[in-house]
Amino acid sequence: MRFTICQVGEYLFVYGTLRGEFDNPCARKLRSEARAIGPASIRGSLFRVDRYPGYRSEPGGTVSGELYLLTDPAGTLAVLDRYEGPEFRRVRVTVSTGHEAWAYEYATEPRPSTRIESGDFLKP
Repeated sequence: MRFTICQVGEYLFVYGTLRGEFDNPCARKLRSEARAIGPASIRGSLFRVDRYPGYRSEPGGTVSGELYLLTDPAGTLAVLDRYEGPEFRRVRVTVSTGHEAWAYEYATEPRPSTRIESGDFLKP
C-alpha cells in the first residue's frame, strides 16, 4: 500500500485482525466502507491477548498498522465497537502520517511477558 493524502474526515488506525491481511466479516466490512490510506504507525506497545493483539499507549514503542478514512464513521464505528467488545475502548491517537485517528486500546493491563516486541502483529 502507498500512502495517499486525502480530505479531512474521521480516521481509524488498525493494528490487528482488522488489517488488510485478515479475512473476517468485520475486516471485510471495514474495507468495503472505508478508504485505505496506507501503512502507518502509532506510539505504544502491542500485547498478545489471545489470538489477537491489544494496544496500550505505555510502555513506549512503535505499533505498526494501517490507516483508513471512514465514509460512514458512526455506522462503521458502531459495528466495530461491538466487534471489539468490552475488552477494548476506542481512543484518539496521533498517527505517523500526522492524522488524528480512532484506535482500539486494550482496557486491561497486560502481562509484560505478552508484549509483541516488534510492534507488528504480523511479525511477532
